[in-house]
Amino acid sequence: MKIGQLAARANLNASAIRYYEKRGLLAPPQRLGGQRRYPSDALDCILLIHFATDMGFTLAEIKLFLSGLRHNTPVGPRWKKLAHHKIKEVDENINRSLRLKSLLKHLLRCHCASLQVCVQRLSLSPNLRLLAPHPMQPRR
Repeated sequence: MKIGQLAARANLNASAIRYYEKRGLLAPPQRLGGQRRYPSDALDCILLIHFATDMGFTLAEIKLFLSGLRHNTPVGPRWKKLAHHKIKEVDENINRSLRLKSLLKHLLRCHCASLQVCVQRLSLSPNLRLLAPHPMQPRR
């Protein structure tokens, strides 16, 4: 199929497909009359790339994952290692998001006289020890 058809089916711009090619994520297609002609399985690959980027994988990670991938290739040690690494990263993001949520909830309840007082009450540190109730401010 032509690049425009592939782009439409993947709901992407053709420039994104050319970019994936340039970065080595997508195999260069055959050319007929100077036009790119993609095999039908290129759509699956593009959808996987797009999904992985939406899920926070870098293009380098996706390239590593896809390199040498065949239709009948089982999940191997390289992919399992990448999955373990990504799970750790996701857990860190979840913890960071929970700390942010806690901070925002505190800020919604904040009645501090100034930003300086608020920062002191939050006990900001590398661990972001938040929301230890201040003796003068009741917890809600």
